[in-house]
Amino acid sequence: MDFKDQLKNLFPEHKETVEPVKDKSNIWLQDDPIICKYEKRKGKPITILEGYTGATSDFKILAKEIKTKLSVGGSFKDDKIIIQGDFRDRIMTMLKDKGFKVKRVGG
Repeated sequence: MDFKDQLKNLFPEHKETVEPVKDKSNIWLQDDPIICKYEKRKGKPITILEGYTGATSDFKILAKEIKTKLSVGGSFKDDKIIIQGDFRDRIMTMLKDKGFKVKRVGG
């Protein structure tokens, strides 16, 4: 007996409601490529994404999504996404799958 069956036994008159699925893929795509660069700050590698011309709220959503998928830290400052570590290849494939144009700069 699974959890839903147990709940039906406890509350027989309750009807199940279906919640609408929110689509998070409403990020504005652009014509110019997003620049993906690699730097070292205080001896530690970082990946910087810049050049997004859409709304900053969309760019923040994209930053959070990248950080959670890669399980790394990072921040959003001055219209740039800063990711801790050298993840240029993985970030570029993620952005290309979403439909963005990405340009690799440096190294």
